[in-house]
Amino acid sequence: MYSLVVENIKCIIAAGGLGTRLQEFRGNKSTKILLDVNGTAMINRQISQLVNWGMRKFVIITNPEYLNMIREVTLGKFQNLEIDFSIQEEPKGISHALYQARDYVEENEKIFFVLGDNFFENNPFNNFDVNNFHEGACIFTTEVKNPEEFGVAKMDIDGKVLSIEEKPTHPKSNHAVVGLYMFDNSVFNKIETLEPSARGEYEITDLCNIFVSENKCMNLNINGWWIDAGTPERIIELEEKLS
Repeated sequence: MYSLVVENIKCIIAAGGLGTRLQEFRGNKSTKILLDVNGTAMINRQISQLVNWGMRKFVIITNPEYLNMIREVTLGKFQNLEIDFSIQEEPKGISHALYQARDYVEENEKIFFVLGDNFFENNPFNNFDVNNFHEGACIFTTEVKNPEEFGVAKMDIDGKVLSIEEKPTHPKSNHAVVGLYMFDNSVFNKIETLEPSARGEYEITDLCNIFVSENKCMNLNINGWWIDAGTPERIIELEEKLS
């Protein structure tokens, strides 16, 4: 059914957030990743998106309370995929969530890291052969009108990332970093060097900036719409885009 298969890559989905802004939305009393989006649980819709992009091997990072529910929902739908699960015991940030997958990634595997509530109109690999990615990091960006509300990346003319700032007062560009990342296997050692931010989390921006400091971070611009489905308004917008 799908012609593209990405080789030697483990897809890690960050699905541990409870989504407090979505509590009670449509009667939701569990985690946002189990919310129905046009009749399909968000996590299953995310996996389907990623399968269409060529992913076949997954690690889902979840919280302890909803592990069993997420396992049941995903394994019941995707019986032919390789799906592992790892628990993020405490909400200590996106880099911390990624670190929980360290025991499931082989030394020769690349890492494609996805925030579970981010959805896209187009395959970001349409203009990029992911099989040629071997070292460093790759972020994905899109141009926005309100960059001060996002992580913002500045690139040179060749697409190499020069800096990434989280919600800067004076953005150096209008390129917002979306919830997709590629890393080589050195990423777990780099996470171990991070210090918590002022809000007590291990930030994905700080992690990416380590690769920037090593001159090993590139950028890909995505085309089409991008929705971070973390609020009721964004869920409704996503459903309208998908219908």
